[in-house]
Amino acid sequence: MSANPKLSRRQVLEMSLTLGGIALSLPLSSVLAQTGLRRTPDQVLGPFYPVTKPLDQDTDLTSIQGKPGRAEGQVIHLMGRVLDLQGNPVPGARVEIWQVNMHGRYTHPSDTNLAPLDPNFEGFEVQVTDAEGRYRFKTIKPGAYPATSEWMRPPHIHFDVTGRLDKLVTQMYFAGESLNDKDRYLQGVTRKEALIAKLLPPTQDLEPDSFVVPWDIVLPRG
Repeated sequence: MSANPKLSRRQVLEMSLTLGGIALSLPLSSVLAQTGLRRTPDQVLGPFYPVTKPLDQDTDLTSIQGKPGRAEGQVIHLMGRVLDLQGNPVPGARVEIWQVNMHGRYTHPSDTNLAPLDPNFEGFEVQVTDAEGRYRFKTIKPGAYPATSEWMRPPHIHFDVTGRLDKLVTQMYFAGESLNDKDRYLQGVTRKEALIAKLLPPTQDLEPDSFVVPWDIVLPRG
């Protein structure tokens, strides 16, 4: 399978309908705010960027090719656009994500967390944005985990985005998490709200017990 999977025609249609429904549900001020974009803040790469990347790079992290099981945890559909500061879509941007499983452990040899691994979750995927700058991943909501004996990291997903002219390494967090207020990385950002995404109810074409997580990424030049 290609190392740079593109969205299928069905995925594009589903995502267009989903994002369209989300846009219609937003207040007018939120829609108009898209014309005054600011770049997405940087975050550290972290020590657990995947050493070995899975072969079945199909934008679905909830299952592994050749295994009958499904990853444990809350299914989320993470989707959005990669844009430049003028609001123009950035087609062909490479979007990589990696994360812990629902128990808070990375599939990485350096992760010493005693939380269990999930045999049906490898925690990494990559895709290329379509002509409208859209990306989409099906994954599970990550758990929290101890960074030190005194610091619990809140649930988050790592992003590495490579556009035509810019590269961004950042992390996306989830609204409503109490650990957000204590996280050293998130609290060190001036515009922390730009890194926090909301969990929204699923549209009719998705699993009824899943959530949609819309999150746009803004690069300076694309």
